[in-house]
Amino acid sequence: MRRRRRRSRSCTPTAASCGTSPPGCWPRGAAPQADAGLVRTGALLHDIGVYRLYDDAGQLDHAQYLRHGVLGHELLAADGLPETVCHFASCHTGVGLTRDDITRGDLPLPPGDYVARTVGERLVMYADKFHSKSHPPSFVTADAYRGYVRRFGADKAARFDELTAEFGVPDLATLAARHGMTVRGG
Repeated sequence: MRRRRRRSRSCTPTAASCGTSPPGCWPRGAAPQADAGLVRTGALLHDIGVYRLYDDAGQLDHAQYLRHGVLGHELLAADGLPETVCHFASCHTGVGLTRDDITRGDLPLPPGDYVARTVGERLVMYADKFHSKSHPPSFVTADAYRGYVRRFGADKAARFDELTAEFGVPDLATLAARHGMTVRGG
């Protein structure tokens, strides 16, 4: 669980700094209309569903990882958090999953559209793409993620490019130095 906490802590400044970034992280003012407090909350909680995928021995059920967003939404809702917070969990997988994606891919998710609806949700989803799911955690370049997401269709790579145009590309070297991480990809 330590790995997930570290990733959430590094995603938070990656996302939250977008609108008020210190020099060298995000292009200044990339999302000024985003509610910084809500973005910070969403960045901290968006991966909470992963905890429900660990067994008693501390092993992650990788086969069910795709479900972590929906599980997180359920967990946050059960704790009484507002939908504006819960939706950060269910909409951040990939660049969003549609009902059609779920049906075509026979994905283990309830039918629905799990897509970011607000600038804050899009920002957290986008910032999350720059974080590896590996150990030790590292930052992933935009080119590396674009290559990865292209496997799921040209439309997914195009969606990532739209997010890149909306928010810009963070200075991963600065973020990596700040968080004691590396940058991989190319």
